[in-house]
Amino acid sequence: MNKLDLVRSAVDRLELSRRDAVALIDGVFEDIQAAVISGEPVKIPGFGQFKVRDRAARMARNPATGEQVKVPAKRVFKFLPAKALKEAVMSKRGSRAGGARTGGARKKAGSKASARKASTAGRKTSGRKKR
Repeated sequence: MNKLDLVRSAVDRLELSRRDAVALIDGVFEDIQAAVISGEPVKIPGFGQFKVRDRAARMARNPATGEQVKVPAKRVFKFLPAKALKEAVMSKRGSRAGGARTGGARKKAGSKASARKASTAGRKTSGRKKR
């Protein structure tokens, strides 16, 4: 889902004009952005919270050389999903057909390969290669 999809959803649900829906969505994003930039967490019950965390400077190790490297302090943006959202996503994952679809794709590819083997097994070939 992208911003255009959110605007369409707002138009349909709230019976707004497209211009009003764009203004609404843009306003919500601007308010969230301004609050997070100022360091204030934005909590939306049932959805999650947006916040900024400060990471302290630390020493790390370059895995290629083993050399110690200083990592500077920085601010990082975090989204922490609400418990209800996490549970909804996890329950949807187990019942979704996506997992079966990937397994089916593997079986389908395997069955094509075995079908090719079976179709070529009965054919006699001369020792020559075709050009």
